[in-house]
Amino acid sequence: MDERLFRDAMGKFATGITVVSMYDKDETIGMTVNAFMSLSLDPMLVAVSIDERASMYDNFKSKKSFGISMLSESQQELSSYFARQIELDYDVKFLDQAGVPVIEGALANLSCETVQEVKAGDHKIFIAKVNDIAVNEGDPVIYFGSNYRYLKEK
Repeated sequence: MDERLFRDAMGKFATGITVVSMYDKDETIGMTVNAFMSLSLDPMLVAVSIDERASMYDNFKSKKSFGISMLSESQQELSSYFARQIELDYDVKFLDQAGVPVIEGALANLSCETVQEVKAGDHKIFIAKVNDIAVNEGDPVIYFGSNYRYLKEK
């Protein structure tokens, strides 16, 4: 097996798109993450998997609080922007939710605090307690087969 085959196989699993964000001094930073999942209801826990080579990896190691914004179909370009694939000609609108930045208008926003870190190959899984939640209406942008997709009624 090679890395390309593994990537192709993983691309057959449709995922939602999140942007993980945090404050870094007086700046808001973020990155696109689709390796996200809920873990537990009691206590409310989620997990995000971050590549050790990611630009925000050191921030995750030094800061415990972060936001997770689940992107709507109208926010696809934010996924590309926070993946460092495109530039935007406007500023991203963030809200402060329980002390962390989250994207305004996202389908759901979670304010989180890391409670455990687990080394997993070239990634680290950050397990976090959810401190606050906001939910909005809409449909998600989905990533499948290396392309963005959208829900549609049958």
